Amino acid sequence: MFEIVASILGVAALCAFVNHRVLRLPPTVGVMAVSLAFALAPAGLGALGSAGGLQARVRLLVQSVDFSELLLQGMLSLLLFAGALHVDVDALRRHRWQVGALAFIGTAVSTVVVGGALFAVLPFTGAAVPLRECMLFGALISPTDPIAVIAILKSAGAPRSLDVVMAGESLFNDGVGVVLFLLLLDLLVDGGAPSAGRAATLLLRQAGGGLLLGAVAGAATSMLLRRSDLPVGMLLTLAVVVGGYAIANRLHVSGPLAMVAAGLVVGHGLRGEAFPADVRRSLGAFWALLDELLNALLFALVGMQVVVIRFPLGPLPSLAAGAAAILITLGARWLSTGLPVDLFRRSSGLPAGAGGVLTWGGLRGGISVALALALPAGPNRDLLIALAYGVVAFSILVQGSTFGWWVRRTLPRAE
Repeated sequence: MFEIVASILGVAALCAFVNHRVLRLPPTVGVMAVSLAFALAPAGLGALGSAGGLQARVRLLVQSVDFSELLLQGMLSLLLFAGALHVDVDALRRHRWQVGALAFIGTAVSTVVVGGALFAVLPFTGAAVPLRECMLFGALISPTDPIAVIAILKSAGAPRSLDVVMAGESLFNDGVGVVLFLLLLDLLVDGGAPSAGRAATLLLRQAGGGLLLGAVAGAATSMLLRRSDLPVGMLLTLAVVVGGYAIANRLHVSGPLAMVAAGLVVGHGLRGEAFPADVRRSLGAFWALLDELLNALLFALVGMQVVVIRFPLGPLPSLAAGAAAILITLGARWLSTGLPVDLFRRSSGLPAGAGGVLTWGGLRGGISVALALALPAGPNRDLLIALAYGVVAFSILVQGSTFGWWVRRTLPRAE
């Protein structure tokens, strides 16, 4: 296990260094691009007859890490807490209706649109997937990645209102997407007919319970932080993340939403006058650094997953199905987020062009890959994993690398 951890950390560090010194792309984009190249290089060498078993070693290394378990039961709690910690709660409160509508209603609408469209289109590529499994795909691909977007958005000089709405929506729709995925997975495994009452009960317990648990844990942590120094404060925040996520799992409530709520409450408390300025700055810097380190590791792992992805269709049908999934996901994002924002722009308080920015900036990330890998065994599992990975790769490499340009091109004309 120590050798596996050392190898993964070494690959992540090398990917981050190459991007920093050579590619100079946004960290998320660059690390994943280098990681993909690293993972695919042995296959290219194998085609030339000079791989020397390296391809098998890389695949064994990737297979030795349960990516879904590592992210969903470990890294995700830390990443969501770190992201929420730096969100301005007062600004978020001013845009609470926009954030809530986009995160909850938008994610649900996107799930239905993606699932229905994929069910209708896939037969033309030679693959027939049941509607319930297509809906599962819609739930796992609809959440956007907050970390992959926020840094690019800020560096592009976007308006503060758009920054807050986009960050808040991305943080909350991660939790909403996981809840919808678990709901649909429960229906798929049980095989029962979908019940509105059953769905509402599970959604209320998961989402409402997670938010309540996170708020209580965050408030208790803030109270203790006022009486602590920096080392103790670091331990307290780490404890509330790890312990709070474990408690959420025990209580069968949403751990991701609990961590978002806890991060928002603790972050808001840190901005109060009760905290010494040096403790506030140092604790924020600690979580910002931890966030960057975990993201480098996460997207290095996402890139390396390509060696264990199996494509059950032929080359041309696989390309057609992948292209269809990408276009459907982008279309669903526009229908559920971009179009409503543009239609109600004045009441939303966002600048002209915000709908397009929100659409193109809806990057998918590690959580979609992790949820896809958590799908139960079945005849369509490999296809859904491959489609999810294709959408994530396009989202990070293409949308992520052009997002800053899109913001600079679109928003100045709106102000």
